[in-house]
Amino acid sequence: MPKKVVPEEARRRRRPTRQGAVLSEALIVETALRVLREHGTGGLTARRLGAALGADPSTLYRYFGGMDDLARAVGNELMGRALDGWTAHGDWRGDLRSLGVALHSSYLAHPQAAVLTASRVSGRPREIAVDEAILGLLRSAGLGDRAAVRFYHAFIDLTLAFAALDAGSLALPEEAHKADEDMWGSLYARLPATTHPNIAATADRLAARMPHSAYPVVLDTLLDGIAAELAAPPAAG
Repeated sequence: MPKKVVPEEARRRRRPTRQGAVLSEALIVETALRVLREHGTGGLTARRLGAALGADPSTLYRYFGGMDDLARAVGNELMGRALDGWTAHGDWRGDLRSLGVALHSSYLAHPQAAVLTASRVSGRPREIAVDEAILGLLRSAGLGDRAAVRFYHAFIDLTLAFAALDAGSLALPEEAHKADEDMWGSLYARLPATTHPNIAATADRLAARMPHSAYPVVLDTLLDGIAAELAAPPAAG
């Protein structure tokens, strides 16, 4: 007779850990976010995560196929948190902009996790829900499917690229992060106009602007492009 398959839920631990918690995917992901925040991307190991949970590291493999699977789940969680705090109001441009800002902010709230997961595709439900929402906004705006996919690709890659870039800066040690930001008001501000006339002319503005993310500006540029395509007359023929 074939061996009886034990349902996934039955394989999972129901006894409390040494810390009194009952393990779940949600608890493990939340703890992984904390370990990443405290130890960085290189510090997320099964041993360290098990210690933080008060459980044997091998227990984690009842819930995830491995640490890479857990990383995907962390990325899925960041996507989901953005969607949880977002509401559509029926204006495609405003809704798409607010969703982009929510995604960017969700990743920046956990910069070490963002560095680990922004380039990944989890294929999990909350990530899929975000993708469905973006495509829905683009198609409801009046774009055909080819254009909707093209702009979806641009929107999600732009958002996650800036999330990774900005999170990389925030994930630096505080001293290094501050040194990078101060560079604009120190070294760049002292470059002479005789050799660097364009930098010298804009040094004050550079110092004020560069420590901040360019994501909102570039996002608005993308949205302008979508609006222009929607407003353009249909191509002849």
